[in-house]
Amino acid sequence: MERENDEKQMSAVGRTIAILEALSKEECINLESLAKTTGLPKATLLRFLSSLTNLGYVYRDDADRYHLTLKMFSIGSRSLNHMDLINIAKPYTKKLANDLGETVHMGILEDDEAIYILKEESSFTIRMHSRVGKSIPLYCTAIGKIFLSEMSEKELDRYIMSHSMKPFTPKSIRGEKALKEELKRVRGRGWSIDDEEHEQNIMCLGAPIKDYTGKTIAAISVSWPLFRFDKGNFQTTVERIKETTLELSHILGYTGN
Repeated sequence: MERENDEKQMSAVGRTIAILEALSKEECINLESLAKTTGLPKATLLRFLSSLTNLGYVYRDDADRYHLTLKMFSIGSRSLNHMDLINIAKPYTKKLANDLGETVHMGILEDDEAIYILKEESSFTIRMHSRVGKSIPLYCTAIGKIFLSEMSEKELDRYIMSHSMKPFTPKSIRGEKALKEELKRVRGRGWSIDDEEHEQNIMCLGAPIKDYTGKTIAAISVSWPLFRFDKGNFQTTVERIKETTLELSHILGYTGN
């Protein structure tokens, strides 16, 4: 009996979520259209909609169309205030470091630089000489390129005009044209690479963490000494990093892929 009640309760929760998600995709919707979208009988819908209306989550207008109120947004906004990105990300970055065996960094954008806010060490003796709080340039690092790729054309032009883009290594990107071509590739594939551009013999792969608005609020990169990187597993490694950043993005409310 207890199991049966649990199943009914979960069914009710699932139906409520389905209704709210359907309403979130429309400015307003009538009962018939909502029934088609959710696959729920009209009688069931009316019962759930009545409860949601009484609780203040749904509004029914004079034309018998249903709208989501801002109550859901208010609750979501309050929860964001309590989210600690570092603590949320730490189990994921630790697992990524364990799985790949290499150093993982998470960085945020601050003015025209990226700042490391989290680091998980490699399991090997030879490690990255970096620290939490270190600032890194945008144009020649995997994390930095993620943030540059999100900028508008006007923002990017301002950045280029105000930075000399000095070469750190022979492979550092030089010049506006080369940088813009690289950022176009980053936008197209959803990940970035620092191929010995910031430090010689070090390669990094990065991907973005997005919030509920789709904005990139942080990025994660994994760093390898070149002699330890397995080129045969390149794409698999990229997908593993993107999988981690997407999981974190979903926790922050991002609904994309």
